[in-house]
Amino acid sequence: MALSLQLPPALPNHHLLFSYSTLPSSSPPPLSLIHKKKLCPLLPIAVRSSSRVKCLTKSTEEDRSEQESSLVSDSDVGEEAEIREDTKVQLQQNKRIPTTSSFGDSLSLGIREHVYEVVEVKPNGMVSTRKINRRQLLKSSGLRPRDIRSVDPSLFLTNSMPSLLVREHAILLNLGSLRAIAMQECVLIFDYNRRGGKAFIDTLLPRLNPRNSNGGPCMPFELEVVEAALLSRVQRLEQRLMNIEPRVQALLKVLPNRLTADILEELRISKQALVELGSRAGALRQMLLDLLEDEHEIRRICIMGKNCKLKGNDVVECSVPLEKQIAEEEEEEIEMLLENYLQRSESCHGQAERLLDSAKEMEDSIAVNLSSRRLEVSRVELLLQVGTFCVAVGALVAGIFGMNLKSYLEEHVFAFWLTTAGIIFGAVVAFFLTYSYLRTRKIL
Repeated sequence: MALSLQLPPALPNHHLLFSYSTLPSSSPPPLSLIHKKKLCPLLPIAVRSSSRVKCLTKSTEEDRSEQESSLVSDSDVGEEAEIREDTKVQLQQNKRIPTTSSFGDSLSLGIREHVYEVVEVKPNGMVSTRKINRRQLLKSSGLRPRDIRSVDPSLFLTNSMPSLLVREHAILLNLGSLRAIAMQECVLIFDYNRRGGKAFIDTLLPRLNPRNSNGGPCMPFELEVVEAALLSRVQRLEQRLMNIEPRVQALLKVLPNRLTADILEELRISKQALVELGSRAGALRQMLLDLLEDEHEIRRICIMGKNCKLKGNDVVECSVPLEKQIAEEEEEEIEMLLENYLQRSESCHGQAERLLDSAKEMEDSIAVNLSSRRLEVSRVELLLQVGTFCVAVGALVAGIFGMNLKSYLEEHVFAFWLTTAGIIFGAVVAFFLTYSYLRTRKIL
């Protein structure tokens, strides 16, 4: 009886157990070896995983016979060891195959990684254009994917509200058409071809020139970037307000005496521009106000790039006392800086709201003027309808006399003049009676 391994085809949720098998004894194992080592010859049997594992042994009288105690060569034992080793290797390979395939599936998902074309500005004023994918951007800035979504230009409609997010190694700026990531060594500007990006670059580069510092202390690069972004944004809002205000003032002088289609269309366009300008200025004002009320965010800006940490109750602890003093001084400067731009955005928002209120009042005045004109037209139409009614009654009498029937009035000489005078007099009397009735009821 030979000890052999029979592997059945792979079945789901099955384990392999081994039992004793009876085969033609080409090289039977010695019975003494089986009894001494208490070996259990095993045959692979497929059993469901839900059942308990049992070692099934089949011992028969034939297995104990003397024929089975004949020779077993050493080569059979070596073959058995080789079979077991091959089985172990095969099982290990089968275990590795799903892991490799799953990894391959994760790489072959077909998800295209975002590649951003940005303008990189160094602290020394060097400007360069480069392409960077999302993974490299996250690795270089220490950000998370949810942080990148706030400045991702492909999500322009979902994150249109202005925001200034402070992270450990970067500051994310989203100010309308300006989207940038400020770090200690550089600032990355997305959508640099838009008006906001161009205005920001034009404002930032002169500030990085040492000749324009006038010998004063230079702020950290991150604060320079933040101030340049706020300055460019506020200046754009103020410039738009300066362009709209003269047009609105000219329209307010002309209206409501001159009502034409061109003037009314220009008033509508100006009003729409004021609504948009007020909305943007108001959003910027609210962002700055929320940032000023959050001391934690301001202190995180101050300790960026320093060996400092925030402990409980937003207490700044620095390894170097000088850095703590610098952080406290920068905190005051940042608050003053944000308050300055808060006042400018508030002024821009207030002026836009005042002009918008004036335009709305002018629209109301125009509506009242048009209503009065429509009322006059309605009164004239009503008078004409009353006159038409009175004349129609006289025409009815004339039509009655125009029939080809004898009434014996045609034989009299003065019948025509009397009838005509009666028709005219009756029409006039009916008109004045109707008019007085309408005046009494305040319809006219």
